[in-house]
Amino acid sequence: MIKINLLPARKAKRQSEPGSLALLIGLVLLVAGGAAIFFFVQKPKMDELDKRQAENSKFNAELAARKAKIKDLPKLQKAVDDVSARAGSIQKLIDARAVPAHMLHELSEILTPGRMPTMTKDMAESVKKDLSYQFRDDWDPKHVWITDLAEKKGEFTLTGGAESDGDVAQLAKRMQASAYFQEVAPTGGEKITDKDSGITYYTFTLKGKVVY
Repeated sequence: MIKINLLPARKAKRQSEPGSLALLIGLVLLVAGGAAIFFFVQKPKMDELDKRQAENSKFNAELAARKAKIKDLPKLQKAVDDVSARAGSIQKLIDARAVPAHMLHELSEILTPGRMPTMTKDMAESVKKDLSYQFRDDWDPKHVWITDLAEKKGEFTLTGGAESDGDVAQLAKRMQASAYFQEVAPTGGEKITDKDSGITYYTFTLKGKVVY
């Protein structure tokens, strides 16, 4: 007699394969190794690189600042040279014993910032009203320097340099207004450009009479 079992057959449980577990462990170790390499090897190098880049940026900024400071060095040197030239000019005036003392004093007053020429009452009124005598109160006499001064029989010749022809005009107007000078007028001048620095300045010659 043949029996037929109509009940479904149970499937046998599959046991996990040893190779899958090993693969999983390998992946975990690989990830852990990669993380260890990143944190202990790669990251310190990246941090060091960032530090170097920050230092380079700071150095470049300081270098740019230094270049900006020394950019005007020729002008500053020119200013120092001008001061030295003015000091030498004043000393020359002091050493020029043949020039009347009051003339030297008056000229040194005119060349001192904030000082005005010695004027008579009538001249002071003329300076206020007559445009031909008026001079700028804010003019800086440091813009001119004296190279030579000669006086003979009441007539003087003054030579020097200036940053502009307007500075020469301001000096001449102050000397014209002074009670110690008469008939002051420019008699020559030249515009000069220094070959080394490229700075342009003006030479001048003023002539007139000294009032004793």
